[in-house]
Amino acid sequence: MRAIVLRTGDDKVREKVLVPDWPDPPRPHTNQVKIKTLYSGITNGTEGNQLHKGNYAPGDRLLPMPTGYQTAGRVIETGPDAQSLQVDDLIFVGKSTGGHLEYIVVAEDELLIKLPDDVDLREAAIYGMAAVALNTIRNAAPQIGEKVLVVGAGCVGQAAAQFAALQGARVTICDVDEPRLEIARRTGAAEQTLNVEGAGWSTQIADESFDAVLDFAGVPGMEEQLILAMKTGGQVLFIAGRDRVSYPFNLAQRRLITVKQNSHFYVDDLENLARLHSRGRIDLASL
Repeated sequence: MRAIVLRTGDDKVREKVLVPDWPDPPRPHTNQVKIKTLYSGITNGTEGNQLHKGNYAPGDRLLPMPTGYQTAGRVIETGPDAQSLQVDDLIFVGKSTGGHLEYIVVAEDELLIKLPDDVDLREAAIYGMAAVALNTIRNAAPQIGEKVLVVGAGCVGQAAAQFAALQGARVTICDVDEPRLEIARRTGAAEQTLNVEGAGWSTQIADESFDAVLDFAGVPGMEEQLILAMKTGGQVLFIAGRDRVSYPFNLAQRRLITVKQNSHFYVDDLENLARLHSRGRIDLASL
């Protein structure tokens, strides 16, 4: 079968390539189902991290291997004990390895949900990133009127801005990429969109301005700036991958901050995401 895999090239540099003859998965047994992938979503942060040997990267000895965790597809075969899924069902699978495979086999009680027949599968193929955003906002739990700074306007940051706005938060989103900020303006979730390229951060992000800072950018050495932007008693959530988090102890102590980390998502996140998406409460088409 076809697959997009991570491998080390002849020059010892990692690359993602399409291979035509990756081994087929075994037939489904017990409560497993076999899915034909119709769309798979690229997770820019995680897959880029793996390409550059970041903190999420598998070791060279494990390569080549498939990566990705966003699959929108159709059930084509079921195991004898499968009960909740049947042939022709559309589903999203958030399996952490193997998103870019022509066929996958998973148990029906794994990290997946059944999709409605009228869903746009191109949008469903980024449910993984959107669910990371939803899980982050659940963790941050912003209150109505609280000010939230979203750092990084990629797919996850954009979705997080929308979920925070649904909670009633006053959202500011920043990035150094103007086309991304144009998307944020189009979705309308943020009250402010700020280009912080160059000196943009220091001139536009005032100290002690935000109740919560959500870091989806993962820029090394930026932790102190994130904390300075928080009000006393505020919280910072580190979502983007990084090797190490470092900040002055006294600064964080004076601000009485809460530091949280966030990882991936759960079936309940996917179910609520699908519900909000089907009701038109979140715009994934723009992303």
